[in-house]
Amino acid sequence: MTTIPNPKSKIQNQLLPWLDVLAITAWGILMLKYWFTGELNLLIHPDFFWLVILGAIGLLIIGFFKGLQLWKQRRRYEVPNNQQHINLFPPGWSSGLLLTTAVLGFIITPQVFSSQTALERGITELLGATRAQPQAFRASIRPEERTLIDWVRTLNVYPEPDAYTGQKVKVQGFVIHPPELDQNHLILARFVITCCAADAYPAGLPVQLPENRDKYPPDTWLEIEGQMITENIANKRRLTIKATSLKEIPQPKNPYSY
Repeated sequence: MTTIPNPKSKIQNQLLPWLDVLAITAWGILMLKYWFTGELNLLIHPDFFWLVILGAIGLLIIGFFKGLQLWKQRRRYEVPNNQQHINLFPPGWSSGLLLTTAVLGFIITPQVFSSQTALERGITELLGATRAQPQAFRASIRPEERTLIDWVRTLNVYPEPDAYTGQKVKVQGFVIHPPELDQNHLILARFVITCCAADAYPAGLPVQLPENRDKYPPDTWLEIEGQMITENIANKRRLTIKATSLKEIPQPKNPYSY
């Protein structure tokens, strides 16, 4: 007995493989797009950029050859055999979800973590054993040339705040208003990425202001100059920046530290 193919089934079986090609190719293009636009800085540590780039190129190659194969076979139609396959999703759903996610990636721009996220994750002044250690720690660097994360790493090596009293400081970061600090103090912080955005954590230092902190709303980026002092904040001796100059700056293109 000759089986007559169902036209609807025939069209479905011809189009579904192309959906796979579209999903694979879209993800390859999306990963390269993140790299070219600099948005990859918001998602992953630069040490792993090469993995993303190679992965994207690999997906594009797979998509190209799979598409070429389908194009050569476009006039063929084979009646599916009677073997049954157990699928978690109906045919085409998995590729459809991947393609939809990729399209959303083109539409939605990755966002920088906010001060509220920092409060939820907890702000640290020390990099614990599970945190990434500095790749090139230079103890001889001049105090005023240290970045905010350099200061945090310096404290990680020698956490006695009195050792830095009087040293000049010039750092950049975003503003956080922890509820336990009074109106003349805020936290200047930056997020540190050890692997990817999922494990990013905020690190920063308290700042003593010459005025009320309401002038500097949360998430505002500031460049602060001053000197280091030791203060008792929330019943703890902490290294604090005594600000003499505060200047609002635009958010850096790459706001994270590594």
